[in-house]
Amino acid sequence: MPAVEIRDPDPGWAEEFERVAVELGALVGDRAGRIDHIGSTAVPGLASKDVIDVQVTAPDEAALEAVTELLDAGGWRVRPSIVADHVAPGAPPAEAQWVKRFAVEPEGRRRVNLHVRVEGRANQRYALLFRDYLRAHPATAAAYDAFKRRAAELLGESLPAYVELKDPVCDLIFLPAEEWAARTGWTPG
Repeated sequence: MPAVEIRDPDPGWAEEFERVAVELGALVGDRAGRIDHIGSTAVPGLASKDVIDVQVTAPDEAALEAVTELLDAGGWRVRPSIVADHVAPGAPPAEAQWVKRFAVEPEGRRRVNLHVRVEGRANQRYALLFRDYLRAHPATAAAYDAFKRRAAELLGESLPAYVELKDPVCDLIFLPAEEWAARTGWTPG
């Protein structure tokens, strides 16, 4: 397993996402409703693993499968064992709300984690709300930054352990993010 390395924020991550998004847009065409930069590299000033997280939003289940097939045919390495996100406390528990497909970049390319989710589902909203909340709340982003650095120090040789520890911390951020969304009228823009 590769070591978890948290890097200082890189302003170039946004440009790297744009290049990936253009490539993905050409590959999946109108089967994707939107392509978003998500995760820590999408939050200016936040440290992260040097992996661009991208969310491709499919309008429905049929498009989710079509996008996955196009990704596979385009050289993206689809991980068939990853078919759902964890269920966040207080979020809709229905399995369909957490269905996704996951792929990583074609061999030899810039590291990308690609999440394909269905429009309007809880997991599609979670990724966008989490990103936007951290962008709007720099103190929370700084606390999350400190957590990730410390977790990488303690668990740096085990990516699965790092991810297992990070999920409930993200949920702790997601819960006030939901309150913020309700208070401000936030919607995935």
